[in-house]
Amino acid sequence: MSTIRPSSDLRNKYNEISEFCHKYNEPVFITKNGTGDLVVLSNAEYERLSGRYELRRLIDEGLASMKKGTGRPAEEVFAVLDKEFGFDTL
Repeated sequence: MSTIRPSSDLRNKYNEISEFCHKYNEPVFITKNGTGDLVVLSNAEYERLSGRYELRRLIDEGLASMKKGTGRPAEEVFAVLDKEFGFDTL
């Protein structure tokens, strides 16, 4: 369930909003004059969401390359990853 708070709570109840965001990893929606204005997240949750977005973008980019025939064979990619990061590829 969404948590919606008025903008005045940012000033008057900042610690409460911060604690909620950190405890539940959920956003708090802030309204201004009764209309949605901001979304507040903990830093950790923002980084997690940003990372997921970036991963999805890279996967989509790779899939597009495969469809165009410009990608590299998986064996080649895994060999590079194994060499650079020491991954144990199967």
